[in-house]
Amino acid sequence: MNSRGQRTITFGAGRLTIEDVVAVAKGAPAALSADAAFRRRIDLGVAFLERLLREDGVVYGVTTGYGESCTVAIPRHLVDELPLHLTRFHGCGLGADLEPDQVRAVLATRLCSLAVGYSGVRFVLLERLVELLQRDVLPRIPQEGSVGASGDLTPLSYVAAALVGEREVHCGGRIRPTAEVYAELGIQPLALKPKEGLALMNGTSVMTALACLAYSRSAYLARLAARISAMASAAIQGNEFHFDEALFELKPHPGQRQVAAWMRADLKSDRPPRNSHRLQDRYSLRCAPHVIGVLQDSLPWVRAFIENELNSANDNPLVDGERERVLHGGHFYGGHVAMAMDSLKTAVANVADLLDRQLALLVDCRFNNGLPPNLSGSAPDRAPINHGFKAVQIGVSAWTAEALKLTMPASVFSRSTECHNQDKVSMGTIAARDALRALELTEQVAAACLLAAVQALRLRRRNGDLDEAHLSESLRKMTGDVSSSFALLEEDRPLEGDLRLVIDQIRRQRWELY
Repeated sequence: MNSRGQRTITFGAGRLTIEDVVAVAKGAPAALSADAAFRRRIDLGVAFLERLLREDGVVYGVTTGYGESCTVAIPRHLVDELPLHLTRFHGCGLGADLEPDQVRAVLATRLCSLAVGYSGVRFVLLERLVELLQRDVLPRIPQEGSVGASGDLTPLSYVAAALVGEREVHCGGRIRPTAEVYAELGIQPLALKPKEGLALMNGTSVMTALACLAYSRSAYLARLAARISAMASAAIQGNEFHFDEALFELKPHPGQRQVAAWMRADLKSDRPPRNSHRLQDRYSLRCAPHVIGVLQDSLPWVRAFIENELNSANDNPLVDGERERVLHGGHFYGGHVAMAMDSLKTAVANVADLLDRQLALLVDCRFNNGLPPNLSGSAPDRAPINHGFKAVQIGVSAWTAEALKLTMPASVFSRSTECHNQDKVSMGTIAARDALRALELTEQVAAACLLAAVQALRLRRRNGDLDEAHLSESLRKMTGDVSSSFALLEEDRPLEGDLRLVIDQIRRQRWELY
């Protein structure tokens, strides 16, 4: 545990989970296993590689060039320089930089793969990755430039560059030259051994790290969307028996049943039915468990794909020091992460679309069962000049459209590159980045819809037509919590600050949900 009560995540002691990577991303301390067998496995691979080099063995990326240049033999006197050249010529990333929490996740994910013990790297390299995490010295990594097979070469080159003391790092809230930071902290740059540049860069660690973060946010989003949908149903005085347990026993998708159970609990649907103004609500309310349920039911297989990738040795070649074999293959291919992220972003964007439709019902006095137009809480004599959530609903429509636009699968856009050596690639990193952007937009939609639902419930309460007995204690508590920082919208005011506050609370997963 560190001073903030975070448990230490140990690498090399067994399989890690998505939650372990997320914990490191949030600042949990990292450590290497003290198990002697783990250290022995690492050392055996290094010793075997060194013997091969002495015996003039041929190893891809060690005694040969990279990619299509694998037929180019590297003279023995240049072998030691080759990994440094690999890190340097891949220093061409562009676009926005990964956020510090994303970089921590990348370091954790690469460390997890190297700690499997089949990458031919020294123990000191693993220790240095742990040291960077412990000191929060984080490589600056541009997001763009990976096709997701031969791994995340270009973004991971920024990790390798940091280890050798080059390029830039995040340190103390600023981006600074790595050499300058190392000099201040007394860190000696590593001189990479022949396989180590390739071992650091040739893998799926950027896409997998981003996938871990996307999974965590998606799992929370599913629960939040269920809570918002319950609020919207209560605010519009819908028919909560659309979520009846007997109904969902007849279409028993586990995640869908779970969402219905959450909503049923929030709406206390086991009580005698109240008089609903409609026998059947519109689909965005009636089918909320079915839409959110697709996301909830996707999470188990998405987790399996991500965690298998996380705990794999995914560079090339792999070095089996115990059996003294070098295995040339294609484990750097990120197809499983690409499929998981392409599917996840579609399920997430559908949740944005669902919430967008719920908001459209809440603000429209033709459909909201007596709530004021645009949920304005203004006095009747001030109503002509007040517009409530009108502009927010326009914004939600824009954010939803952008999220839906991102659902084109990235994995189908394989490009032949690098002299047709990389002639089929996964695009997994682009898919993961798309998923995070879809989540960002959907969280914005959720924030707006949460504020609108709370506004609607407060208006019902003010008008004396809110049946509190049909709302769970958890739902009422969350409504009160949001209300404590969100003044009832009576006179028009800019809502950007309110929206940004709620978005931040969503991303920090502030509320306990179910």
